[in-house]
Amino acid sequence: MEHPNWTKDDSRRAKHIWAEYQKQHDITERIGQTAGIDPKSGRIWFGDSALEIVQQRLAEGLTSPLFFERVGYASYLRKGGRR
Repeated sequence: MEHPNWTKDDSRRAKHIWAEYQKQHDITERIGQTAGIDPKSGRIWFGDSALEIVQQRLAEGLTSPLFFERVGYASYLRKGGRR
């Protein structure tokens, strides 16, 4: 799902924030979790799913769009069937 105010620069910034976070922190205990990255603030939330992270943020009164990564995986979600 695309957000109307999301830009390619937001994606690049979020990926950079995530790469730097991984260099500075041991993420082995978080493999399989979801990371939600806010490219504007640089803050990262962790949860079992994107929905869980969105709910955490709503409880904090935050609604800005996030970039999601699956910790330890090359992509958040893989499209397509099994082969």
